[in-house]
Amino acid sequence: MTDHTAKPAPTYPVVPGDFTTAPFGVTPSQTVGPYWHIGLPWTDGPDAAPSDTPGRITLAITVIDGARTPVADAMIETWQADTLGRFNHPDDPRGAVDLTPTGFRGFARSAADPTGTALVHTVKPGAQPTETDVDEAPHVNVSVFARGMLDRLVTRLYFPEDTDAHATDPVLSSLSETERAKLVATKVDDGYSWTVYVQDEDANGVETPFFEL
Repeated sequence: MTDHTAKPAPTYPVVPGDFTTAPFGVTPSQTVGPYWHIGLPWTDGPDAAPSDTPGRITLAITVIDGARTPVADAMIETWQADTLGRFNHPDDPRGAVDLTPTGFRGFARSAADPTGTALVHTVKPGAQPTETDVDEAPHVNVSVFARGMLDRLVTRLYFPEDTDAHATDPVLSSLSETERAKLVATKVDDGYSWTVYVQDEDANGVETPFFEL
């Protein structure tokens, strides 16, 4: 028989000091759910590049769930290098620089519409050097926030015309041909179109490869 006797709530030892000395572990991530609507969006969020930026392109990123249903309450966040493969960030080992073209900020957030599609207006990034002699192919880092997730999903979007660079890119070259194809967008009139599948019960199905963080 199952014992339904109530168990006492856990107690923790009193530790002198403050929050910097308390012996707690890492706080679990909060459910993303629809809560990103509260504080993450902003007016010009989808515009990593202003409307008058030379070479501006649009990334149309569609999020589909495991039931093949568009995720209409998703948010896409992108982070990428500029057209020269540089970042205005101190973690860039080459040093932070003003981005090219002028006005480009390298970061965007865009809410999906009822079809699950979020639009990001940006420029195509340049290749990025690595610690070896092999460059990373031009790519955009993509995070997906949506209902049912305890944390964001992180992946990459690559460009279809860079097939030679794809062959040596450290990430793509570590994947099978089938998996590589899932990270490559399709060229359209004003930019690129790409679908992110967040789940698939079939291990060999359409689920997009994601990074472990």
